[in-house]
Amino acid sequence: MRRSKWEIKDEEEIKGILRSCQYVTLAMCRDNKPYLVAVNHSYDEDRNCLYFHCAKEGKKVDYLKSNNLVWGQALKDHGYLQGECNYLYASVHFTGSVSFIDDGEEKAHALTLMIKKLDNEPQTTISKHLTEDCIGRTTIGRIDIEYMTGKRSERST
Repeated sequence: MRRSKWEIKDEEEIKGILRSCQYVTLAMCRDNKPYLVAVNHSYDEDRNCLYFHCAKEGKKVDYLKSNNLVWGQALKDHGYLQGECNYLYASVHFTGSVSFIDDGEEKAHALTLMIKKLDNEPQTTISKHLTEDCIGRTTIGRIDIEYMTGKRSERST
């Protein structure tokens, strides 16, 4: 990192950013052609992985099946500092490999994490929507994180 004074060295702060961001942006490549996409996600600290859901087919899936390596970013935007010519942020960058989950129990775990993160009444939503049929027809990707680093603007918290 060029400006080490902005590096986030506290692993808990890095994990907190991954937990709290509503989405991550994933960069991928196939046949030397880049592709970038934002996905809703959940972060599983115990497994050091991110889960996301997607359609069974499409450009993202095609790219990932061709090359499962991704570079990702989670960004907390704290806004522009008026009159200071400065922008406040905290970000995490990570690399990892994507696999698509077939195991129903792990898929249910991933969906539960996502619902708990996003929904105001997660237990109601889980009871209503997390059925065997839903789990079976939902495509879940898991990003096994191999490396991550954090950075924040000087005055961002």
